[in-house]
Amino acid sequence: MLARPLRRTAVLAVLATLLAVTANLLSPGAAHASPAVQYTNPLAAQRADPHIFRHTDGYYYFTATAPEYDRIVLRRATTIQGLATAPESVIWRKHSTGEMGAHIWAPEIHFINGKWYVYFAAGRTDDVWRIRMYVLESAAANPLTGTWTERGRITTPWDTFSLDATTFVANGVRYLLWAQQEPGISTNSNLYIARMGASPWTITGATTRLTVPTLAWETRGYKVAEGPSVLQRNGRLFLAYSASATDANYCLGLLTASASADPLQASSWTKSPNPVFAGNAATSQYGPGHNSFTTSEDGQSDILVYHDRNYRDISGDPLNDPNRRTRVQKVYWRADGTPDFGIPVPDGVTPVRLMSYDTPGAAVRHWDYRARLEADVTPLADSQFRLVAGLSGTGTVSLESANFPGYFLRHRNFEAWVQQRDGSGLFDADASFVRRSGLAGAGTVSLESANYPGYFVRHRAGQVWVERDDGSSGFRGSASFVLE
Repeated sequence: MLARPLRRTAVLAVLATLLAVTANLLSPGAAHASPAVQYTNPLAAQRADPHIFRHTDGYYYFTATAPEYDRIVLRRATTIQGLATAPESVIWRKHSTGEMGAHIWAPEIHFINGKWYVYFAAGRTDDVWRIRMYVLESAAANPLTGTWTERGRITTPWDTFSLDATTFVANGVRYLLWAQQEPGISTNSNLYIARMGASPWTITGATTRLTVPTLAWETRGYKVAEGPSVLQRNGRLFLAYSASATDANYCLGLLTASASADPLQASSWTKSPNPVFAGNAATSQYGPGHNSFTTSEDGQSDILVYHDRNYRDISGDPLNDPNRRTRVQKVYWRADGTPDFGIPVPDGVTPVRLMSYDTPGAAVRHWDYRARLEADVTPLADSQFRLVAGLSGTGTVSLESANFPGYFLRHRNFEAWVQQRDGSGLFDADASFVRRSGLAGAGTVSLESANYPGYFVRHRAGQVWVERDDGSSGFRGSASFVLE
């Protein structure tokens, strides 16, 4: 008696699944990609260890290490790019004697229980390397103009070198993360976590050592794990941290835990075996690290905030080199729900990806310089292009490869390639396009050839071509892209 209803239910379930899959395949790529965000790097010269906090008042707040190591600075703007030109206020200066009198490092600003808090590290005037963590508090609505109260040092289990305090909330519990040198362990710093106490400058309960730098890329120059920052998404906690010396060896590692696991258990976290973000000679970016995370203005993209230098070789102690710059770029997400930071992109406008409208999840990429369409592109930078002024002149755009600067998407015999600009008029014309509203409809773009009007960039049989619009829905779907 129950067999027939069960079979009918099963059939309906299968039909519902097929309909969902069909809808997914036919839906525009916009449903599967976060909108493009574009910023211009560097965001701020001579500002290291950057921290950007987006507040509910509509402002982004930006603080960072000044190269003189003598003060804490703060800016705010309603956009991330606006921080580049926003007026900067000095909200606190180092002491002339004793504690908090030297090496003012790595400030972070947070809003907790209706007040502003700045976490920072400092040494003493009589012992500049006696680095410890300290906290400032302000009840002002505008922290740039408000009064700041010193709340003293954060006390941890050991009175040793400690820095880079940050805080995050998971499952309603607030935690403190930091870096410290632990007695008995021959490293410069490891990462630790504890629950916050009754105030935002105290911790309570057990302190857990999360990771010790032991891998080759964590121990170049110095054995360092520092600068922790947490990103929460897709049911997981992602803890990015910085490793090795602060020169060109500096890079980011990643610890990952389930959002439902206890973050105070070291066993909850898994360390990535390789750095997830490192210097790149092709893009002239060296020593990226000490990051924070924020979100784009539309709230749909996670933004990686970090510092680096645009040259590799440093004379003397890297800490005395003032030219670490604050930079930002979008974080992308793999199909398995893990973040892909890609590479430090070239200076200038940040790149975008051309996501297919009719093949959700697939992006235009280069492979052996031929342009093709592919999902889950590895490395990510193969699918990133900078939209720049058209090589052939006004009214056009060109697409410059993110990981091969000076190489552009161009057509050759109607095939799309990514090739190095040769200075010829033909190349410039072949690599220039008119940006049109998407042939497939709202939310998409199409790229019309500048020297072959009526011909558009489109994908066919897994590769990318420049072909004439035949007016069919199939062509128009394959010639429409969502910028991510």
